Amino acid sequence: MKAIVVMFDTLSRHFLPSYGNDWVHAPNFKRLSDRAVTFDTSYVCSMPCMPARRDWHTGRPNFLHRSWGPLEPFDDSMPKMLSDAGVHTHLTTDHNHYFEDGGLNYHTHYTTWQYWRGQEGDPWIGDLNEPEIPKGAFGKNGIYSEPEVFEAYRKVFPEESDKAMDRLRYLTRQDWVNRGFMNVEENQPQARTFKAGLDFIERNAAQDNWMLHIETFDPHEPFYTLDRYKELYKEHYDNYDGPFFDWPMYARTTDHPEENKHLRVEYAALVSMCDEYLGKVMDMMDDKGLWDDTMLIVWTDHGFLLGEHDWWGKMSMPMYQEIAHTPFFIWDPRVKAAGERRQALVQPSIDLAPTLLNFFGQQPTKDMIGKDLAGVIKNDTPVRDAAIFGMHGAHVNITDGRYVYMRAPQNADNKPLYQYTLMPTHMRAHFAVEDFADLQTAEPFSFQKGAKTMKIENVTWVARDKQFDTMLWDTESDPAQARPLADTDTEERLKTRMITLMKEADSPEEQFERLRLKAM
Repeated sequence: MKAIVVMFDTLSRHFLPSYGNDWVHAPNFKRLSDRAVTFDTSYVCSMPCMPARRDWHTGRPNFLHRSWGPLEPFDDSMPKMLSDAGVHTHLTTDHNHYFEDGGLNYHTHYTTWQYWRGQEGDPWIGDLNEPEIPKGAFGKNGIYSEPEVFEAYRKVFPEESDKAMDRLRYLTRQDWVNRGFMNVEENQPQARTFKAGLDFIERNAAQDNWMLHIETFDPHEPFYTLDRYKELYKEHYDNYDGPFFDWPMYARTTDHPEENKHLRVEYAALVSMCDEYLGKVMDMMDDKGLWDDTMLIVWTDHGFLLGEHDWWGKMSMPMYQEIAHTPFFIWDPRVKAAGERRQALVQPSIDLAPTLLNFFGQQPTKDMIGKDLAGVIKNDTPVRDAAIFGMHGAHVNITDGRYVYMRAPQNADNKPLYQYTLMPTHMRAHFAVEDFADLQTAEPFSFQKGAKTMKIENVTWVARDKQFDTMLWDTESDPAQARPLADTDTEERLKTRMITLMKEADSPEEQFERLRLKAM
């Protein structure tokens, strides 16, 4: 058996025709929906990027015990388990966070891997000459070159240190440098990532026992595309006379209606590029006759706000449906269900590890609490009645597929809150020396195979909207989440289920205290 996993970063389901969008050009996503099973009730688990990838490897939630970071020494890794069992696993990716301090060992758990440079200010091309930047660039595009944009950013985010602001200016400058070296499509990271995946299929189509993981950072911001994808939205570009803008700050959109409309089209153009390369994978499966013995999985880690709720971004605000409710597709050659939809509640980031292990005849470990989706794919057999999701130190959220309950921190200092780790790194740096001044040692949690960890007090999560608001939503009657619901019975039911699911994940006790939940 074989499997191809195509993963996009920041793919919003409401921009896809498979989920009702009627203006974004994405015919291959429609083609995929006609050829595979489309999941209508798919949710994130741990947020954002690398926490979701730790979920993918381990088949269990990451966000209750630590924030962004690498795999821990005690973690199970589905790609490595397959590799150890004789299934060749190959990763081709342009996702630069894999190659920073906070993601430093995920790729090494594959049999072979390739990395393609250039996304989002990747420190790739060394060029001390000033890059060409359009005058008047807006959003993060203008952080380096436009003093008024830089100062506006500082006012919106006063908690950012001078060091953090210098890092942001460097990141945006480097992005402009990189763009100068990928202004033809074959040099763009997504194109190179997919070409490497297609080359792998070309070489190995006749072989057995392999899993190919094609992962592109797109359509994550910045929403950089070439003219042939913008031509699909020609009417908009012909009439737009605003500033250059394809990289939003995680900020309010209220004062920028025209820029917000433009940004949505920039994102749509990048989705269209993703659609083009998804189509190439499906074409290759057609050409090589792979549909008979090859599973195809297409998924994402999360969505993005593009003006909904008056915000750009994610993580600075609650995990609204546009972020948490994700697109998800599977073709399973054992079942051959095509053009069908499934309503069962699923969480790809933790469910795909047991699903793929079982597909290749391997047993998930006892620590994997995600679910094998074979029954859902076959006949929509439910695998859970509720799912928790969130980010370390933020709301803990739960959904039953209709209602979403967001339980906020109950104390103004958002404490107690600790990181449990043997790999003390953040996204782009190790923990500060000061973080270890009051270091404690924690007894092992159930999934740590007897290993004790460091217990380090967490830096408080800073949100910019509703950080301390506990909210309940009925996404059936209020899909835009415009009207919080007052329903004591539903809230109590979901709160009780949240406690149970947190305990099943062996949540630290202080999480219950932080949220003022009574562990039963």
